[in-house]
Amino acid sequence: MSRSRLGRGLSQLISSNALSQSRAVIEVTPDRLQPNPFQPRRGYDVAALDELAESIRQQGILQPLLVRPAGDNYQIILGERRWRAAQQAGLETVPCIVEEVEDRQALEMALIENLHREDLNAVERARAYQQLVDDFDFTHEELAQHIGKSRSAITNTLRLLQLPEEVLASLAKGNISEGHGRALLSLEDDLHSLREAWRAVESGELSVRATEELVREVLGRDKPAAEARRSSRIVPPDPHLMALSEHLQETLATEVKVQPRKSGGGTILIRFSDAEELQRIAEHIAPGDYL
Repeated sequence: MSRSRLGRGLSQLISSNALSQSRAVIEVTPDRLQPNPFQPRRGYDVAALDELAESIRQQGILQPLLVRPAGDNYQIILGERRWRAAQQAGLETVPCIVEEVEDRQALEMALIENLHREDLNAVERARAYQQLVDDFDFTHEELAQHIGKSRSAITNTLRLLQLPEEVLASLAKGNISEGHGRALLSLEDDLHSLREAWRAVESGELSVRATEELVREVLGRDKPAAEARRSSRIVPPDPHLMALSEHLQETLATEVKVQPRKSGGGTILIRFSDAEELQRIAEHIAPGDYL
């Protein structure tokens, strides 16, 4: 299945109008339904699930679950949260629409549908993005088009997965924000300092701006003398160079820094997160298969 067809197929499958007009609803006991193993959500808000369960007790399930056959049972494609709430509400059966869907399409649908939800945390989003890249060969650009995000937003979210596991856990729990995580990534080459900064951020409840200041202090403190001397030869970019830097970032869809030197010349730093992104950047600069 081509990716261009996925968006239309997904909207048709989850559209209440399309469902009511073209597919029969069957009642299935909750014990015959299995969760999707590729569900990006790793946890459910207890209070929100309680509210949904109470709503289901009062009004029932208004939108059927989308499922596919799995032996004598059914695997949920879309609607796991409704299924969990239905069990909590004590429903004997759950309304479902059965769709014959191949593994690849079912997994893509489940991931992309969930990524359109606003209540996934940053780590869940990043892992879902990574799964689509790894399992289905999506490029960052294609993923951005499907999710409705900018190319740089996809890349920045994926970069969060470079954080240590304990920092990712803190981000997933909401102890720190995505902005905090991106600031801490500047210390990714020194994990000891990164962890120290993260503990300071958590214990001091620092804002993102304060975290960025802390990271700059750590980078300045740990910078070797040779690097300090090198930095002293770098002058702040003038407005024209800043505009050029922004233009390059927009064109290449990644972080670009233009660093001029007092003696003339300078350096352009282009950040990439993986081999695929490096290939994409290289294609922008000079088309050809390099990797």
